[in-house]
Amino acid sequence: MSPTRFPPHFAKTDHRQRSLNQMRSKQLGLEKYIYLNGLKGRDSDLFYDILLENMQEMIPILYTPTVGDACVNYSHIWRRPEGLYVSIEDKGHIRDVLASWPNFNDGRIAVVTDGSRILGLGDLGANGLPISLGKLDLYIAGAGIKPSSTVPICLDLGTNTQRYLDDPLYIGVRRPRPLGPEMDEFMDEFMEAMKEVFPTLLVQFEDFSTDNAFKYLERYRHQYRVFNDDIQGTGSVILSGFTNAARLSSAASGLPPSDQKILFLGAGSAGIGVAKQLLSFFTLSGMSPEEARSRIYTVDSKGLITANRKGLQEHKKFFARTDYDGPALTDLVDIINHVKPTALLGLSTIRNAFTEKVVKAMCALNPRPIMFPLSNPVALCELDYKDAIEWSNGQVIFASGSPYKPVSHDGIVYEPGQGNNMYIFPGIGLGSILSRTRHVSDAMVEQAAIALANSLTEEENAAELVYPRLARIRDISAQVAFAVIRQAQKEKLDDNAYLRTLPDSDLLGLIHDKMWQPPALQLRSFTRL
Repeated sequence: MSPTRFPPHFAKTDHRQRSLNQMRSKQLGLEKYIYLNGLKGRDSDLFYDILLENMQEMIPILYTPTVGDACVNYSHIWRRPEGLYVSIEDKGHIRDVLASWPNFNDGRIAVVTDGSRILGLGDLGANGLPISLGKLDLYIAGAGIKPSSTVPICLDLGTNTQRYLDDPLYIGVRRPRPLGPEMDEFMDEFMEAMKEVFPTLLVQFEDFSTDNAFKYLERYRHQYRVFNDDIQGTGSVILSGFTNAARLSSAASGLPPSDQKILFLGAGSAGIGVAKQLLSFFTLSGMSPEEARSRIYTVDSKGLITANRKGLQEHKKFFARTDYDGPALTDLVDIINHVKPTALLGLSTIRNAFTEKVVKAMCALNPRPIMFPLSNPVALCELDYKDAIEWSNGQVIFASGSPYKPVSHDGIVYEPGQGNNMYIFPGIGLGSILSRTRHVSDAMVEQAAIALANSLTEEENAAELVYPRLARIRDISAQVAFAVIRQAQKEKLDDNAYLRTLPDSDLLGLIHDKMWQPPALQLRSFTRL
């Protein structure tokens, strides 16, 4: 742009601060999201520079909870093309659609959603693209993935939400979602085309419906570079936080960590995925898989899940209890009194499901109960932090899915934990990319969780935190990526032989060196004619 288009003394001002002030002047989260979206389009280097310096403030805008509002309203706030849409109507020539992506040879990681289960908000159809955009912004901020190597994709397969089909501004295909063979054929063509067009790409599935999330992860995980953050990422980050929480809980009760007993409210893809990941907490302490499974109980909308329930969905059978054949237990307090759990985890998307009676029931059983209300966004969270502290008199060990502010109670300031997947998936992505892993194994995800659990500083441990502070995210992601790379090497899944030759300190240094930074912002003096 010609220098004469700029104000004469523009270069003498701080445009980064100006942009930050403009964002902060917006009253609503959605308005801030729209502003930041526009800034990224106008000047992506400035956008990422501001993001890296203000992550605590901006991440809740670019991702949960505000991204939920952005998705719900996306057809109405759409400004410009951002990601890549692959439609059910593209079936038969999906490869051509993917090849239209600019600089496709640079592609290293894609976040792919079909919009069918966005953050507990339901089937949002083609409005789900901001989930992919936001997730990739977190890869860039959290692990230094180069922006030009990211590919946000929304599979436009229709929607079963009638209000979108009736909305004249809806940007997606207007038809019900495909079922069975039609969906499978589309996904098979899509994944094969992704491998052809982006041969070195890692695919992350995001916010597929529960059944399809499990189905397509299992269908493709040994054939392509793919993982599902809702199932594996969420499970990994909660395994990490639970490991630290169990240590605090055991210190208060005097019981060994292996005596933990976990009750889940919510048995969708995230709930069962987390529960399966937490099996590792017990097996790593020496339990058999069968013993580990016996320590986990699951609850859905019909109550405690038992094996004798008729019509039980396939993914719920794994943790269905065979040791209870009495009348159905449907009240959560009754279930707590029956199970006597040390930990209560919520992935139900039921607002305030953990009532005062529920919290007090957990406190009656445990000197320091573990309570993780993990549903996103805040509007769907099972328990607010302020209530948790007040009702437990500060005894609860807490982590949520959405961010909460510290709470003061009886002169003590309590700092909440947040089981944010951002602690895990950027490092898994970076480690997988650098090692050129052929698959993402369960052991790689497990090692990522262990690395995160061990990443707390002495000060963070002294403060009895269960997660490190997000301000250190790049250091944390480097440690996670290191663990992922070494595990990939151990399983001989890596294709980057050079990394095998590096001692640990050099490998960690290389990981840091590979993290992208925005170019230095230079305010130039313009010569005006």
